[in-house]
Amino acid sequence: MATTNIYLNFNGNCEAAFNFYKSVFGGEFGYFSRFGEMPESEEYKVSDAYKNQVMHVSLEIGSSVLMGSDCGEEQAPHFLQGNNFSVSVTADSKGEADKLFNALATGGTITMPIESTFWGDYFGMLTDKYGINWMVAFAEQEQH
Repeated sequence: MATTNIYLNFNGNCEAAFNFYKSVFGGEFGYFSRFGEMPESEEYKVSDAYKNQVMHVSLEIGSSVLMGSDCGEEQAPHFLQGNNFSVSVTADSKGEADKLFNALATGGTITMPIESTFWGDYFGMLTDKYGINWMVAFAEQEQH
């Protein structure tokens, strides 16, 4: 069965926030990467100003995972306090990920089609018809 976790977005201070959360809850980051580690393509190039921003970080807290990132260049103009979170769903299979993603996308807007990614997840993002941001993933490679 799928599990859900909260995914927080920040406008340039994700690393400071997650270092604070780590000091509060303890533990170590399960995953930490920066936009500069992202492979560049014709469609997407990371500017020098954003290369050091956090692309993804995760911190286990009990049986849940708090995840986050800086919003990235393309989302920065739309960043508002209050729209800076997503519900992250981790599916048990690729089929379950597709089923959940397609159902949640009904009447909503797909912001990133679900597909295999360079970091090893089958992953997609959407905003549902009620304005809630969702991230759906299946770990094709075991890492988070």
